[in-house]
Amino acid sequence: MILSYKKLLGLIFLSTFSYAQVQTEGFIALDSQNYSSKKDKHSNNITLEQKLKLSYEKDDFSSVLELYMQEDSTDFSNKHDNKRSFIRLNEFYTQYETNNYKVLIGKNIKFWGALEVKNIVDTFNIQDGRTDPFKIDKIGAYNISYSHYFEDSEFSIITKIYEQKNKIASSNYIYSILNENESFNNKLKSKKSLYRPSIYLTYNGSTYGDQYSLDYALIYENGYDSQRYLSRLANEYIQHAYLVNKFMTFNTLVYNSTLYKLEALYTNIIEDKNISDYIHLAIGVEHTLESLENGNEIGLLAEYYYYDTLEDNKLNDISLGENFQNDLFLGLRYSFNDIEDSNAVGGVILDTKYNEQSYYLNYETRILDILKLKLDYRYNEPSSTHNTVYSRQGRHQRFAFNISYHF
Repeated sequence: MILSYKKLLGLIFLSTFSYAQVQTEGFIALDSQNYSSKKDKHSNNITLEQKLKLSYEKDDFSSVLELYMQEDSTDFSNKHDNKRSFIRLNEFYTQYETNNYKVLIGKNIKFWGALEVKNIVDTFNIQDGRTDPFKIDKIGAYNISYSHYFEDSEFSIITKIYEQKNKIASSNYIYSILNENESFNNKLKSKKSLYRPSIYLTYNGSTYGDQYSLDYALIYENGYDSQRYLSRLANEYIQHAYLVNKFMTFNTLVYNSTLYKLEALYTNIIEDKNISDYIHLAIGVEHTLESLENGNEIGLLAEYYYYDTLEDNKLNDISLGENFQNDLFLGLRYSFNDIEDSNAVGGVILDTKYNEQSYYLNYETRILDILKLKLDYRYNEPSSTHNTVYSRQGRHQRFAFNISYHF
């Protein structure tokens, strides 16, 4: 079925290309990381990343093809490889859009959410398990969607037609869930077919006043949950997907110099005896101070995340690998008034339930308009009493450097 679907998309894409103007963009990046690690993990890695995006437009029709490639140096230097090298079709879709509606068919990536540290409602695409978990690297989802535009709002119905499998890095990689001599089964198990459609209904809009502006979004899903769980047979892990009814919302309110943010979801499990209904809530505030004498700006950030399962004797947050279950984030954003769009963001995430701390500092700038430089430092102090994700990694410190050429 997927093969036939890809052939159909290819025909539509090529027919659009025949009458269209091509636009090309992308980047080539070198990513280097050094970290303290367990003795059976690599202490550093160098990764080459490439992205190529082709866009075609003709009147109301457009098509997009995006490829992403990644090569980890350890996969080519010795037998203790990380299994993080691959080529992936990120997006491959065509759409028809007028002033009143839009129709899309293909594989694409959607972004939902409002907060700084984590978007708990950004559930349409799965995150690739072979990449750096501290960056967003989502896998495109096969879907057909229809969106209708109103004056200040939009309604969409989206049908995801296939629930994708995931892969993870080998046990040598610091962020792999595997320990030495453990393996991961790339099959995705579910009681229903992976071709069982997941249906999304979304409604989003904006409203404005003299002193405020409000953006809001409501989402309902009937289909496969973005949260998955693992079972273990001998030394092999198996991933499981299950069906849910899911209700989500994300909103931002700007009032004077302050931005208020809200993301929330409730998940009702349709059928899986191992998983409980659960809720996830995230609220945040970002206040921008008046510009300094040199034009630079300072933003003060605070966010709180709460996650809870509603039934006992089922998998809990630790079993599901959920980090943001009772966490407070306090941070600061510094925006430089320069032509390179330089900015720095830093802060601390305090886990008030398991007594963990995570500190980080990011800095980004442009060089000669074609190079982007990113520097990243992180330090995690894990729980000493519970088997959380951070405690399984151990006390952890890392320095990361990324330079990319954009075209």
